[in-house]
Amino acid sequence: MNIFEFGGSLTQEQREFYDLEGYLVLPNLLTEAELAPAREAMMQKVDMIANDLYSDGLITDKRENSPFETRLAEIFEDLSHDHFLKYGRSWRDRIPGYYTLMSNSKILDAVESLIGGELFSNPVYNVRPKVPKVAAGAVPWHQDKSYWPDANANPVITVWIPLVDATELNGCLHIKPRTHRKKVLKWHQETTTGTGYTALKEEQLGNTETVVLPVTAGSAILFNDRCLHMSTPNNSTEVRWSVDLRYQPTDQDPMIGHGAGFLARSYIAPEKVITLDDWMAERLERQL
Repeated sequence: MNIFEFGGSLTQEQREFYDLEGYLVLPNLLTEAELAPAREAMMQKVDMIANDLYSDGLITDKRENSPFETRLAEIFEDLSHDHFLKYGRSWRDRIPGYYTLMSNSKILDAVESLIGGELFSNPVYNVRPKVPKVAAGAVPWHQDKSYWPDANANPVITVWIPLVDATELNGCLHIKPRTHRKKVLKWHQETTTGTGYTALKEEQLGNTETVVLPVTAGSAILFNDRCLHMSTPNNSTEVRWSVDLRYQPTDQDPMIGHGAGFLARSYIAPEKVITLDDWMAERLERQL
């Protein structure tokens, strides 16, 4: 099917840009109200971490009155990189607010414009708190597909959404346009941050100019899973909160080895699109 036959919310110009460049920025796609459930889910996780660290005697103040933008940074201000990594470089918890975000019709409408209306939400969604002074915040140049090189899931579209303004200071996304037509490059696991991110060497990056993408909270950056991208360290005093959600056609590999994704939209079998209860039970589609 030609991309211009798809439904969804994107204009022909936006579709053409994505097809050529491998990415697309949708400024201010989501409202503050639409971001609120995900922010609440993040704060539930921060509450758990604060309680854990407090119980272990590592902190004496849970910073319960601190704002969303700074609380996690304050909690880890006097702790080490290893203390942070105990909770993972990114989070993939089943908290209702994340399902609400992943099922948002504005996101699904945009993705439908590019790959059609039979949409599967890939299990590899990530919540990323980029904390100041924590080395794990910097993500090296890579292709997302390096994390699932053997899966026959192509295309997989990443939808990257910041929950606060993403700036050059706090480590916004950098991307190399038109690299989405590359094969999956040979990668190595980086060793400087303790995270084991997949990474590429400088000589693999080619001569494609890097585009820096500062965006406001609630904006979305869509990109192909072969597109080269990275993000820089957080040199601000606040947490750069973001999520990367992923979607693919339903006829592609569901990648159950990475977890349980879910049927997010279907015109063929709308009755099988999952509910919150299904998602919490880790069902891929609704059981009839």
